[in-house]
Parts: sequence; C-alpha cells; structure tokens
Amino acid sequence: MVDMPKTSPKDVFLHLLAILTLYASAIAFTTLLFQYINILVPDLLEYRPYARDSAYSSMRWAIASLVVIFPAFVATSWFLNKNYTRFPELRNLKIRKWLVYFTLFATALIIMGDLVALIYNLLQGELTTRFFLKIITIFFVAGSTFGYYFWDLRRYKTE
Repeated sequence: MVDMPKTSPKDVFLHLLAILTLYASAIAFTTLLFQYINILVPDLLEYRPYARDSAYSSMRWAIASLVVIFPAFVATSWFLNKNYTRFPELRNLKIRKWLVYFTLFATALIIMGDLVALIYNLLQGELTTRFFLKIITIFFVAGSTFGYYFWDLRRYKTE
C-alpha cells in the first residue's frame, strides 16, 4: 500500500485558492461573454431603457474581476504544478482529489442543465440566436473546465 502524503495547511490554502479562483474566473468570463451577447444581439421584444448601462456595469465588474483573479489562478496553478513535478506524490493529496472531483461533478451538472435548457427551448420553438449563443458559452466554459481536469486525472492516474 502506498503511503499518502500528509496534507499541510499550505496545501489546503493553495488548493482552495486555485479552485476558488478558477470558479471566480469562469463566472467572470461567462458574465463578460453574456453581456457581449446582450449588447451585440439585443432582444427586440424586450424594452428596458437602462439595459445597456446595466450590461456595461456588469462588463466592468467582470473585467475587473478577471484582471485580479485570473492571474492569481494562473500563478497558483503554476506553483502547484511546479511542486507536482518535484514531488509527484503531492498529486495524491486528499484535498486535491476532493476539489478536482467536486469540480468534475459540478461541471457535469452544469453541462447537463445546459443541454436540458437547450432541448427544452428547442422543443418549445423558442430557440433564438441570443439564447443559443449563451448555451454555447456555458457549454464552452464548463466543458473546457471538465475536459481539462478529466484529462489531468487520466494523465496522472492517481489512486
């Protein structure tokens, strides 16, 4: 039986920081893309005189979030991957496994919900360009996240 490495507070902090900055970056990126879609493909049946102001405000918030949070995600991931290269047994930390599997679970649920919404609206006959672009956005962000972490688990078969 392989000895599991001990989890230190530093490991917990770094893994939580990496995964939470990933989630925040994904949400901010999705928000930014949604607002671009709202501006570029307006809903002609919806009259909201201040909709553009709201969209621009959301875009500013998403950009500000990405400017701060995404580099933190990249730096934390880089540091963790550097440690994994030097000490491969760190890939077997329980905190890492829990967070990676939770991320796979959450993204799988998001993708399934996205597909349900797509099929529901398709069957209802209300598939607009705007809605379809938002569905593709969610599928791209959640699918990319799922794909990367699934690939990473398969590449380094952990126990």
